[in-house]
Amino acid sequence: MPSKNFGDGKMKTKKINFIRYPGGKQRLLKYIIPLLPSREQIKGRFIEPFVGSGAVFFALNPKRALLADINPELIDLYRGIRLFPSKVWEIYKNFPKTKKAYYEIRAAKVNANDSAFKAARTLYLNRTCFKGMWRHNSNGEFNVGYGGQDRRWVISSETLKEVSKRLKHVVLKCSDFEQTINESKEGDFIFADPPYRPGERELLNSHYIYGKFSFFDYQRLAEALKRASNRNVRWMLTISSHPDILSLFYGYKIVPIPKGTGRKPGILTSNSGEVIVLNYNMEGI
Repeated sequence: MPSKNFGDGKMKTKKINFIRYPGGKQRLLKYIIPLLPSREQIKGRFIEPFVGSGAVFFALNPKRALLADINPELIDLYRGIRLFPSKVWEIYKNFPKTKKAYYEIRAAKVNANDSAFKAARTLYLNRTCFKGMWRHNSNGEFNVGYGGQDRRWVISSETLKEVSKRLKHVVLKCSDFEQTINESKEGDFIFADPPYRPGERELLNSHYIYGKFSFFDYQRLAEALKRASNRNVRWMLTISSHPDILSLFYGYKIVPIPKGTGRKPGILTSNSGEVIVLNYNMEGI
């Protein structure tokens, strides 16, 4: 396999890490990036059907991209920052710093047309809630408890301006992953990172968006990626190594992740049970 790492030209872009996200791949980039084609080798679009924190997108910095997620708050956050990075920052930095204020802002009703305030509020809650969890109650309301201010100021106005710049030529969609994958065409590249806990079959991830990604969803995902392969679309998938799940991707290349996400959110561990699945030969990228 060709030597590809953070210093070979793929990773010369400024590091972006502005969202706290359970299962985000920021700390696993050193395993993922060497297996990806470069931005020059992707002739079509870079597609993420589960964009989450966008760690791989921001690291690769592709020329064209389609970023999607089923979480409307997340997509509205990206859209708000893309359009109004300075305004979002001004609102964000002026939110109060107390625990009481956190719950007041969490409970606040949001004007659907105020993109900057929506984005600033979501970013504030994300950076000050408990462990960056993204959980909703039965009414669809964000209900994660307060976590403190320590992680609030590791981002800056320059961070949001850079995010906005990277998103200028990106299509953002709130949609189910299958619909997004079905849009892929020859020349596109898909990076798929569905919510999962290594080693579990029925994934009732209460700390993830909307609570559930079931074995049936994995079956849908496997079929959608198989159809993409038939259209000559290349893709990478990060997934649990549970035998039932891996059986859905029989025949594709499996690469173990040496150190990955453990059962506790945000904690890396050896022998995590995470793998990378590829539908292409690495020598060809």
